[in-house]
Amino acid sequence: MTVFVVIVGVVAVLALLGMVHRWLWVRLVRDTTRPGGPARRAGTVLAFALPLLSLAALLAGRAGAPFWFQRLVAWPGFMWLAVLLYLTLAMLVAEPVRRVWLRRTGRNAAAGAGPDPAGVPAGPSGTPADAAGAPAAAPVREPAPAHEPAPRPGPGSAAPAAAEARAGQRAGQRAEALAAPAGQGAGAPGPAAVAGGVTRRVFVARTLGGAAVAAAGVTVGTGTYGVLRGPRVKRVQVPLARLPRAAHGFRIAVVSDVHLGPVLGRAHTQRIVDTVNRTQPDLIAVVGDLVDGNVHDLGPAAEPLRALRSRHGSFFVTGNHEYFSGAQQWVDHVRELGLTPLENARRELPHFDLAGVNDVQGEKEGNGPDFQAALGDRDRSRASVLLAHQPVVIHDAVRHGVDLQLSGHTHGGQLWPGNYLAELANPTVAGLERYGDTQLYVSRGAGAWGPPVRVGAPSDITVVELASYHT
Repeated sequence: MTVFVVIVGVVAVLALLGMVHRWLWVRLVRDTTRPGGPARRAGTVLAFALPLLSLAALLAGRAGAPFWFQRLVAWPGFMWLAVLLYLTLAMLVAEPVRRVWLRRTGRNAAAGAGPDPAGVPAGPSGTPADAAGAPAAAPVREPAPAHEPAPRPGPGSAAPAAAEARAGQRAGQRAEALAAPAGQGAGAPGPAAVAGGVTRRVFVARTLGGAAVAAAGVTVGTGTYGVLRGPRVKRVQVPLARLPRAAHGFRIAVVSDVHLGPVLGRAHTQRIVDTVNRTQPDLIAVVGDLVDGNVHDLGPAAEPLRALRSRHGSFFVTGNHEYFSGAQQWVDHVRELGLTPLENARRELPHFDLAGVNDVQGEKEGNGPDFQAALGDRDRSRASVLLAHQPVVIHDAVRHGVDLQLSGHTHGGQLWPGNYLAELANPTVAGLERYGDTQLYVSRGAGAWGPPVRVGAPSDITVVELASYHT
């Protein structure tokens, strides 16, 4: 039953993506280009190639594809997903504008209300002087009348009426020829046109489509720069009732969701290490989703973690993404890099207890979070800080008397409006909140999953400063 639901969900998502791409092709390619032209052909090729690249980027790692192939498809495939999101949102906004614009300009043209909105005067019949994609049609010359003797009108003759009818027919033909686009037969009405021989409909489609593409490009470009620039430092003070005066001001650098993989590599790790070390923390907490891949491919990217420096060391707990490639290999490897894994375990530091639990994804391997092992026999008169990747375990932390839980996982939504979706699955998406006697802090993360883009949720490394009530 579960497999069936997954298959149905995948099919539904693929169908939705197909419909979205079809709609975007219509609005951005078909409505703005000439049939058979190079722009139409190029746009159609991209409409097929980009979604295939995105699927390849999403599935290559899970399918065990070579790392070089993952890197080859990751950048274009993931970046298109980000562009697709904001291009779709921009075009949804543009759609009602398009309809209103065409309706109003159509009424103006039909009523002969002065010049066309683009500044081209209307022709004699009330329509603009040219049509889609072709210069204005030249006036049709009236054929010379045949040299035949005109009948002599007599009393009650119908000749004047016939001559008047022929003149009216010729005038109608001239009006239709003026209104028809190039290559369109007389008698078939052509669409109103604007400057440069472009129909009003094409002009509106190009204007709104260009604005949507520009908006999506600027949004994604700015979000990409924010990720590649590296995370900024955020500082939060958290008072703990049981923290002794001697520990007042203790600084914990919280690093989450680095997501080393085919897009973010060694240079990104180095930026994070440099940023953390500049804060001169007392302790470093890496709270999961460090990698998207195996040690063989990403070991070199994680190597700069050796340079992390703090008074009381660096600690690590697994995130859900570690289990996609094999969590144990990363637990062993980070230990070699100088970090201390906390696998459902606790360390008694001089003034408080530091505990860590495995991610809930580990339950599928029989190695999920075990709060009893990590916290069951501790001295509850001491303050406690828990490292747990996902915020959803906060209620277990409350039951075990934890003072502060440090988590990640949500990315703060990463791509607006993803924060609203993240709120549906997480008690806290970002920042500090209180649950009973336990406080929960959720970092937005130091990297990005999928597209290396963040919009409305900038990456951060948070320095949590513990404060004592007894100062």
